[in-house]
Amino acid sequence: MATVTFQGTPFNTVSELPAVGSQAPDFTVVKGDLSEAKLSDYAGKKLILNIFPSIDTGTCATSVRTFNKEAGALANTKVLCVSADLPFAAGRFCGAEGIENVETGSTFRSSFGKDYGVQFADGSVLSGLQSRSVVVIDESGKVLYTEQVAETVNEPNYAAALAAAK
Repeated sequence: MATVTFQGTPFNTVSELPAVGSQAPDFTVVKGDLSEAKLSDYAGKKLILNIFPSIDTGTCATSVRTFNKEAGALANTKVLCVSADLPFAAGRFCGAEGIENVETGSTFRSSFGKDYGVQFADGSVLSGLQSRSVVVIDESGKVLYTEQVAETVNEPNYAAALAAAK
């Protein structure tokens, strides 16, 4: 279990992020068109997982905008923004913001948060949501980089994540 804070209040996650060098856990998330995306769909490409609580909060929205801006310059790399938001909410946001370079994935019917260790533990007001984190995975599914943001309202280290994907 990891401990992060939300506005200074500590919260635990169900586990730890996958270790750098380990094989990334398989996952299934629901895309905007209600189809499913799995880790295997990204085989042969690098994948940046931008994980956050909800696209309807300022920092989460900023992370989607920032990765969208940077993703176009990344060769052979996809960015998947993962949250517990319903696909319709993510689609609404991306449409309104002109987001075209990243994909969104909803965890509303998957075990993603537990599999990646980022789901807030039961008993917290954030239970069921994901801790703000970034995981970079290489073309063969190996974890290259991880960051679990210590204070949930802070942004991730975009430069480090993007450098790991190059």
